[in-house]
Amino acid sequence: MTQARLGLTLGPVLFLWDEARWRDFYFRMADEGEVDTVVLGEVVCSKRDHFHLASMPEIIDRLTAAGKTVRLATLGLVTLERERKSVRKLAEQEDYEVEVGELSAVAALAGKPHAVGPLVNVYNAATAKVLAGKGATSICLPPELPVSSIQTIVRGTPGMAFEVFAFGRVPLAISARCAHARIKGLTKDNCQFVCGSDPDGLPVDTLDDQQFLALNGVQTMSSTCLSLLGDVASLRAAGVDSLRLSPQVCDMVEVARLFRAAADGAIGPIEAMARLGRAYPDMRFSNGFFHGVAGHEFVA
Repeated sequence: MTQARLGLTLGPVLFLWDEARWRDFYFRMADEGEVDTVVLGEVVCSKRDHFHLASMPEIIDRLTAAGKTVRLATLGLVTLERERKSVRKLAEQEDYEVEVGELSAVAALAGKPHAVGPLVNVYNAATAKVLAGKGATSICLPPELPVSSIQTIVRGTPGMAFEVFAFGRVPLAISARCAHARIKGLTKDNCQFVCGSDPDGLPVDTLDDQQFLALNGVQTMSSTCLSLLGDVASLRAAGVDSLRLSPQVCDMVEVARLFRAAADGAIGPIEAMARLGRAYPDMRFSNGFFHGVAGHEFVA
């Protein structure tokens, strides 16, 4: 029996990009990006919403006209009433599938079919089964899982579609406080949207000048860029249905093209990684979590 083709999902932009850059990025991905599903919406900070709301309808139209499936993502951390209202509003609309960023959205959806994003901690099959009982039809597993755990969860939850975070800075944590504003001498309430000046994240080094983390508003991310481009065969063997590419400031059309070629067996891992390095120069890649070692490491 021939295994189904691996799908590719473009995750939401996790950084603050200005409206023109955000719109043009999605227009290009609609026209040229070899992805099947595109997740839209603000996941990190609700204060950023107004930057993109005006462009959302035309972006959705462009993506759907290009044959892409659109999902709408909820916030990864909900603390305010206006944020709860935004989650309820997304849950009430019927036009597009909702991707859950945290568990309050599951209650708001009240059993409607939905996707679960990688910020929800699904670390075992029992959790996946509970979410399936609440209406989840697909789950993007957290990026810190090793391949052995991924395989166990997939095999232990028949009927569920599973996705794996396969490219991008790893989202590690979201806080109610904004370290990005604090490091620039500001507060969260008066942040002046300084995260927009770091469209690929703000690197944070240790006192010994070693690369450590990256800040993205209230979100903490890895300093390295996760790439499972050389691990596609292992992902397929684990029973994964699709791979998630998280937008970065690089040639994402080429990134998607490389993952598509690797998933289809049209390119080998060594050549694929060499070409990825040219598409995203000056970036260190990692895949340690997948191989059960320190996350910042890269296992060839």
